Amino acid sequence: QVQLVESGGGLVQPGGSLRLSCVVSGIPFAAVPLGWYRQVPGKEREWVAKISNTGGTDYDHSVTGRFTISRDDAKNTVYLQMNNLKFEDTAMYYCRVVSGGNTTWGQGTQVIVSA
Repeated sequence: QVQLVESGGGLVQPGGSLRLSCVVSGIPFAAVPLGWYRQVPGKEREWVAKISNTGGTDYDHSVTGRFTISRDDAKNTVYLQMNNLKFEDTAMYYCRVVSGGNTTWGQGTQVIVSA
């Protein structure tokens, strides 16, 4: 059974930083690409960043230069380092994995950017 558990969210002031973590179990972690998404109430879930199994990365334009996705295959963990946070980054953040044709999401971790 594939499981994803996110952590690291919280309340932060504009300009601050947070690092999200997502621990993945139940799949050959090193072989799969991973992604981070976010969602605010009333809106569709949107893609934020992705990392391939070889470490290649890509970002939505709204976070480019501020967010960094990385992975530690020894710890089965994917990270999202978020710097220079803005009000509009407030959302529930989810990690996602697609393996064997199946998509699995974590339960999410809340990020609130507020003064």
